[in-house]
Amino acid sequence: MPFKKLMLSAVLASLVMTAQVPEAGARDLPDFTQLVQDEGRAVVNISTTQTVRESVPDVPEGLEGFEGDPFFEFFRRFSPPRLKEFQARSLGSGFIVSNDGYVLTNAHVVARADEITVTLNDKREFKAKLIGSDARTDVALLKINADKLPVAKLGSSAKLKVGEWVVAIGSPFGFDSSVTAGIVSAKGRQLPDENYVPFIQTDAAINPGNSGGPLFNLNGEVVGINSQIFSKSGGFMGISFAIPIDVAMNIADQLKRSGRISRGRIGVVVQEVNKDLAASFGLPRAQGALVTNVAKDGPAGKAGLKPGDIVLKIDGQPIDTSSDLQRVISGILPGKAITMDVWRDRAERTVRVVAEEIKEPDPASAGREYRAPGQPEPGQQKMEPIGLMARELNAAQLLQLGVPYGLLVERASGAALRAGIQQGDVIVGVAGKPLTSGEQFRNAVNATRKGGVLAIQIVRRGGTLFVPLKIGDAE
Repeated sequence: MPFKKLMLSAVLASLVMTAQVPEAGARDLPDFTQLVQDEGRAVVNISTTQTVRESVPDVPEGLEGFEGDPFFEFFRRFSPPRLKEFQARSLGSGFIVSNDGYVLTNAHVVARADEITVTLNDKREFKAKLIGSDARTDVALLKINADKLPVAKLGSSAKLKVGEWVVAIGSPFGFDSSVTAGIVSAKGRQLPDENYVPFIQTDAAINPGNSGGPLFNLNGEVVGINSQIFSKSGGFMGISFAIPIDVAMNIADQLKRSGRISRGRIGVVVQEVNKDLAASFGLPRAQGALVTNVAKDGPAGKAGLKPGDIVLKIDGQPIDTSSDLQRVISGILPGKAITMDVWRDRAERTVRVVAEEIKEPDPASAGREYRAPGQPEPGQQKMEPIGLMARELNAAQLLQLGVPYGLLVERASGAALRAGIQQGDVIVGVAGKPLTSGEQFRNAVNATRKGGVLAIQIVRRGGTLFVPLKIGDAE
């Protein structure tokens, strides 16, 4: 009998200990309530309005209600289009960085906005002025006429560690002051066509409307600006990206001083160095940025840099990946001389290069999350009268082609298709002149009389040819 009692006591003790484990584990979880209470006051809601004008087919007078009739389609096709105007609205988040009214957010939240409204945590509303924005890093600085405002504490993204708890506060889908939490999944993430920002990856739930809001560490310090999500559905899937606050504040300081960003360039195209490439160049390990193309008249070309060179250091700073080079160079002031340690002919040598200023895109071209119906995506040129949809080439593509500007054809129909323009063609000239902007192309088309022919210069599969585009060619 005593043995049975002993066994029963042991079982009960085991159950008690098991029951206590979750409680101990729960006590180890962070409590975000004080952080949200203290720092949430500096988080704001941002709403924008934009007047969008869209060319739509006109319905001939007297034919309303006859849409199914063949004659309706005949007259509609030959009726001039009318301009439709409507108000597009978007939502985002931001946070106050000074008590006199400076607010940080994403560039794409306020891109192309005619009016920006900032709503504080206490429900006060202010019309905001856009001080400046930077499409490359997706950072924008706003100013509202207010003082004695609550200010977000700024931390250091450099000190942030993978696995550390982080908290996001923002307005997903317009639900203001929403709080989500997660951990830092990775640091220094590079996204396609996003080589200027070493993104912080988190699994904190981020959705449309969170953009521009702060990412806090457990000390209540802002370590990042929530910017993008990876999603196949449009909603949160466990992978979010934030702009490091160190990067964002550097941009904000420049915008506050001059309203614009000045970046350096040296005129090279680079690629990653893998294990096999390193071995083929006699490099002890896979590191650096392999130069694949050099602009002849650019700073690197003038300094003697060549394709096949591997950049290992810039002013003593190690270059481990190709994205490191672009990020370091962009942070150098134009006109400054830099020293590059280069691997060439199985030996290390030094090259001195003077950086020049890179031409920045129009801040109004920034936009990722919100887009009015029928409005072209950033960088797109939509030219319905000739049946053309094209996208501006990025800096690396322009350098490879050696042209100042180019339009990559994404879709051709109507007159463009009949002229022989194909998807994948790059338009580099119009009316005998090199193309320098989408506006130049559009003006050339509009200036050509109906029935006239416009010479379009394109690059196709490495070769250059001209195609005659007949304007006003009937469908």
